Amino acid sequence: MTFFNELKASLEQAVNISQGALDGVNVTRFEVSDVKAIRAQLNVTQAEFANALGTSVDTVKSWEAKRRNPTGLAAKVLAAIKDNPQLYAELASH
Repeated sequence: MTFFNELKASLEQAVNISQGALDGVNVTRFEVSDVKAIRAQLNVTQAEFANALGTSVDTVKSWEAKRRNPTGLAAKVLAAIKDNPQLYAELASH
């Protein structure tokens, strides 16, 4: 299964859980990413980073200031980008 298919399946499952069609039985925790370092490595603005991740600039700012921690799918995507920076280019192009 490709990474994007895995993301799609995860999002579909999240929708089903939020609509009560499934029970949310699995909780996965990821190491908190240093979002600012990841973004700096990519040499992109907060706005560009937020757009590629499908989130708001305020969320990225909160992650970077460590007021909030990325969780769930966002944490998984950030970990994948950290390990494979080329993944960011793929996300940004969609």
